[in-house]
Amino acid sequence: MVAAVAMIVVATLIALAVMWPASVTSSDPATDLFDARVTARLECPDELAAISEDITCEILQIELMEGPDAGQLFELPPVYDAQTSFDADDLIVVAGSPDLDASIRYSFADRQRLPVLATLAVLFAGAVILLGRERGFLALAGLGASAAILGLFTLPAVLDGAAPLGVALVTASAIAIVAMFATHGVSMMTSVALLGTIASLTLTTALGRLFVSLAQFTGFTSEEAFFLVAAAGDVDVRGLLLAGLVIGALGALDDMTLTQASLAFELRSADASMSRTEVFTRAMRVGRDHVGATVNTLVLAYAGASLPLLLLFVVGGRSWIDVANSELVATEIVRTLVGSIGLVASVPLTTALAAWAVGGPTAERAAEHGHDHDHHEGHDHGPASQVDVAPTPAGRPPLRKPTTGETPTVPTPPPTTATPTPGADTPADPPATTPPAEPAPRRTLRDRLRADVDDVTGPDERR
Repeated sequence: MVAAVAMIVVATLIALAVMWPASVTSSDPATDLFDARVTARLECPDELAAISEDITCEILQIELMEGPDAGQLFELPPVYDAQTSFDADDLIVVAGSPDLDASIRYSFADRQRLPVLATLAVLFAGAVILLGRERGFLALAGLGASAAILGLFTLPAVLDGAAPLGVALVTASAIAIVAMFATHGVSMMTSVALLGTIASLTLTTALGRLFVSLAQFTGFTSEEAFFLVAAAGDVDVRGLLLAGLVIGALGALDDMTLTQASLAFELRSADASMSRTEVFTRAMRVGRDHVGATVNTLVLAYAGASLPLLLLFVVGGRSWIDVANSELVATEIVRTLVGSIGLVASVPLTTALAAWAVGGPTAERAAEHGHDHDHHEGHDHGPASQVDVAPTPAGRPPLRKPTTGETPTVPTPPPTTATPTPGADTPADPPATTPPAEPAPRRTLRDRLRADVDDVTGPDERR
């Protein structure tokens, strides 16, 4: 197994070196973006007023916060926005060219959302570190490494003309290696999870290629695809569809394979006498519950992201069958179902690898069980009849020495009866019943044993 993991790591490094993109040239944007602050809001003239109650018209006065005109005030063309308005000191982004006339130099582009996103990112990082501590910090490092691989390798390689599916496979392998080993360390458990992830990704890729071909998808399901072809030229849009399928399934596979591998090793750690079959059986029970809880994860993720589109289909009066048959929705159905099949297949694959990796019952545990068995069977207490008996005076039962763990018993003397004195007058009437005598104070075990010893040896010798 170590050799297989080493081969995957070496093959990934070689593929990264071979497919690493050269410098990718990008076209210069027509306009530049600058940060600005709203200083005042003016009413639009009647001829420019909004034609609907849902759309407002506003004229903004702004102060540039960067660029060659930083610190200067400008008035933007009318801004039409749906059910929203601007206030003083709002941060916005404006597009403009400093070479144009001042009256048309800048225009509204978007709101400035980076401070909000930065606050949310800090909260996310704090929550992860607070719960995971060192492991949480390593998880954030793995997340940063994944983003770096996507930005520095995946996107430039596709734009450089490499096959999108091959780039996606190398990307997925590199992200899995870095994220797993950086977060959970180099161990047999993470090696098993990595092998399970790669095996599941291979199955997912094969199924994706098959059903994309059978469904005859083109990949041109959005405006972005047309814009990409127009801007970047020769790009395999259909290959991008498969690449997105592979990378999208990686996140869910990581979670499943790591859980199953960790579970198998924890079972062995809890009971070293478990066999491989028992480890596999018990881990699969938890894996089935995990699959049952996450089988609709990808479906719900797509439904939530595409909710406006699905509502648009419903408003258009199209049936669900027609909606599912459209390439836009059918593409996501194939992506979701193929990814889910790979997710389900990862459970038995990873569990079987983990059960094989933990090995059979350990020799130490077997030796411990054998020692306990020999101890219980080989401890000889001797026959019950072989006891030490001390000589006692005639008329008394023998005094036997108690064995280990046995409470010594002292024989009770037989009760005595009073005999009448010869020659005494015998009353005519029956004798009156005398009240029973008070019981003698109870002697302790020590007193009774001392009395028995006195009977055998005599009180002088005991002293």
